[in-house]
Amino acid sequence: MRGKVAAGAALGTLGLGLWVGDGNAVTGPDRSLADAVTGGLARQHGLLELFVQPTEPYVLLPLIALMTLLCALGRHWRGALLCVAGTAIPVALNSWVLKPVFDRHLKDYLAYPSGHTVSLVAVLTVLVLLARPGTGRLVAGALAVLVTAVAGVGLVGLGYHYPIDVAGGALFAVAAVLGVSLSVSFLPVPRRAPERSDGSPPGGTSSGSPPATSPR
Repeated sequence: MRGKVAAGAALGTLGLGLWVGDGNAVTGPDRSLADAVTGGLARQHGLLELFVQPTEPYVLLPLIALMTLLCALGRHWRGALLCVAGTAIPVALNSWVLKPVFDRHLKDYLAYPSGHTVSLVAVLTVLVLLARPGTGRLVAGALAVLVTAVAGVGLVGLGYHYPIDVAGGALFAVAAVLGVSLSVSFLPVPRRAPERSDGSPPGGTSSGSPPATSPR
C-alpha cells in the first residue's frame, strides 16, 4: 500500500512540475486558487505569518530531535532512523535536485516544489507513520492535513509560493518519506534480549533452588 501511495504522489509531483516548470510565470489555476485560498485574509499579514510558523526550522528541528529521542528511548531504532532520514532526505532532494530540474522562478528564487511545504509535510508524514495504527493514525493524519492546509494558506497569502508549489511540495514529501520508510523496514535492527519475569528461576536450575551436590 505504501509503495502505491508513494508512486502516485511521485507521479503527481512530476506532472505538476512538467506543467508549471521551466521558468513559467503564474498560471491561471495558480491565480484562481490563490484568490480562493486567501480570500479575505489577503490583508491579514500577522495572521498569515502565524499560519506559516509550523514550516520554520526553529519549530521543525526541535520537533525532529524530540521524535528521534523518544524513539531511541523506546529502542524503536527503525523509527529513530526514519525521524532523521525521513525528514532530511526529502529536503535535500528537493533543494538540490527537484528545484533546479523544474526551474520555476518566483521573484529571485526557485519555487517548485515549495521547500517550506516539503519540510513540514515530511515531519508530519513521519509522525503519522509512527502513530499507533487505527484511531491514533487517523487522528494524526487528519491533524497533518489541517496543519498543511493552514500553512499553505499562509505561504500563498504572503506571496512566498504559488498554490501549485505547495501542492507539489506536499506530494513530493509524502512520496519521499514513504520511500524512505520502505527502505528502513528492510534494515536489520538489534533485538532486545527477552526479559525474565520476577518469578523465573535463574539459569541452570529448574526450580530456583541451588543445584544438588553429588554424595561423597
